[in-house]
Amino acid sequence: MLDRLNEAMTYIERHLDQRIEVAELARIALTSEYHFRRLFSALAGMPLSEYIRRRRLTVAGADVLAGERTLLDVAVHYGYGSAEAFARAFHAVHGVGPGEARRTGAALRAQPRMSFRLTVEGSGSMEYRIVSKDAFALVGRKARVPLVHEGMNPAIVAFIRSIDKETTAWIESLSDQEPAGIVNVSDNLADRREEGTELDYWHGVVTGAVPPEDLDALPVQAGTWAVFTTSGAFPQAVQHLWRDVFTQWFPSNPYRSRPGPEISRVRVSADGTEADAELWIPVERAAS
Repeated sequence: MLDRLNEAMTYIERHLDQRIEVAELARIALTSEYHFRRLFSALAGMPLSEYIRRRRLTVAGADVLAGERTLLDVAVHYGYGSAEAFARAFHAVHGVGPGEARRTGAALRAQPRMSFRLTVEGSGSMEYRIVSKDAFALVGRKARVPLVHEGMNPAIVAFIRSIDKETTAWIESLSDQEPAGIVNVSDNLADRREEGTELDYWHGVVTGAVPPEDLDALPVQAGTWAVFTTSGAFPQAVQHLWRDVFTQWFPSNPYRSRPGPEISRVRVSADGTEADAELWIPVERAAS
């Protein structure tokens, strides 16, 4: 898997002056576009589109400083429709416009070329199981919130506190299958997964019953799920488990992520510092 990812990175380098299709990168990596974007973001720490933009403008910066072509020619060469569009993108990355950079020989910012390799960081293993589920519904309350990578999410905390105890108890009574009880669900999240990107957050249950009309409901198709467990400091243990699934488990197992809601079942200690959690990730077998 890592070899294929690195072949895709080489393809990016060879086509920085052309339009790069994610479908072609996914084909090289023998995976789906959805999984390629997700896996790249988890491994690289930035969205695929942002990495390509930074690399393209890093190479363009060298052309600007070389002075062998007009700025318009450089802009067109790297796929920008006008000198103005190129100047805006250039300034966003380098902190200075291309004209000023050429006149003054200003210092520019470089995005190094990325490659992926396997490193051994510990002897711990990840516990998981594969579960096939029939179609079900998520039922509860839903809110649109910003993504937070580390620490508590204030928007989620405020949303959960806004749900009265009677409503929470009613929602929980609808649970009739695993993961049992109240679950936290992330759905409808942009592929790039940048900090602050909005997502649909659900505080609800998994059920096969007909959803009540006065609750939010999301139908979920039948499929396969990889289920991971963890225990530790809250919320870091849960956030780090999600990270490890994409940076460690997927590259070494014959599965890829598929579109669908990501479900976590978290039970927090009385003092709010520790938690036991299950993470349900929708998966499918990867092409061999």
